[in-house]
Amino acid sequence: MSGNQAINANRYVGQQANLQITHRGSDWYYTVCAMMGATTLIAMGLAFRRPQTHRLFHYLTASITAVACVSYFAMGSNLGQLPILVEFVRRRNRQVGSAGTREIFYARYIDWFITTPLLLLELLLTAGVPTPTILVTLFADVLMIVCGLIGALTQTRYKWGFWTFGMAALFFIAYELLYDARRHANVLGGDPKKTFWTCGIWLLLLWFLYPIAWGLSEGGNVIHPDSEAIFYGILDVLAKIGFAGLLLWGHRKTSPRNIGRNIIEPDQLFEKHGQDDGVTSQSGGAPSNISGSTAGAGHPTATPTQV
Repeated sequence: MSGNQAINANRYVGQQANLQITHRGSDWYYTVCAMMGATTLIAMGLAFRRPQTHRLFHYLTASITAVACVSYFAMGSNLGQLPILVEFVRRRNRQVGSAGTREIFYARYIDWFITTPLLLLELLLTAGVPTPTILVTLFADVLMIVCGLIGALTQTRYKWGFWTFGMAALFFIAYELLYDARRHANVLGGDPKKTFWTCGIWLLLLWFLYPIAWGLSEGGNVIHPDSEAIFYGILDVLAKIGFAGLLLWGHRKTSPRNIGRNIIEPDQLFEKHGQDDGVTSQSGGAPSNISGSTAGAGHPTATPTQV
């Protein structure tokens, strides 16, 4: 037999729901998997063409799409899912019929648990946001994803309570981006400011569509899992691959110092320690003081460098 046989091959792996993806949904998931994998290779290829100090956003982007690639491979294989009793049985709906159970891909939430904080981290680093703000924003994001997963696995109307908690976390994230991070980006100015505004608005607009997709699929059982796959897949392609393109293009001329990151190249670090050793030997073994200044005449005063 030729063609995509993933659903048939994995039909007896774990429990199966009455309502699940078909071969069309599986093909689409594999297509997105290939797109994520190609983006990962491109991001890594572009990273190796830049100095090590300028690879931060390339590595983060490659990590995001690599995790998504694995997740979409699992979903295309109809793995990483559980059958959950639906709250709303819609007998008159041609898409969902009168199915009692619907498959919920927990693999998707594992993906989001890892990748959405990294997406936010890229934005917050672009804006030069301080560490406490980064931490609280990432915590809100993790809370949002956990609430979405618990709600999707809940079989009663209490799932909408978790949806509400997740929405509250999403609004907090939007506040941090539009208020705190925006102010820091405006202070930086130049390319970091432009990149933050472009990528930030792009990501927020897409993220507010995810609760709608959740309500139509895991929450309200309105659309078929194949339609769910298309809805989420398009959003993920735009929020990960589209976002990656905008971000890496915006940072093509940005130095780490432009966003408050002082990263030293390995050869620079070796040269610095070599100079320190030379100063120590010339001064008779006297160690340098805390501020990095030395007793040797003619040597510039060094300042602590954050890596």
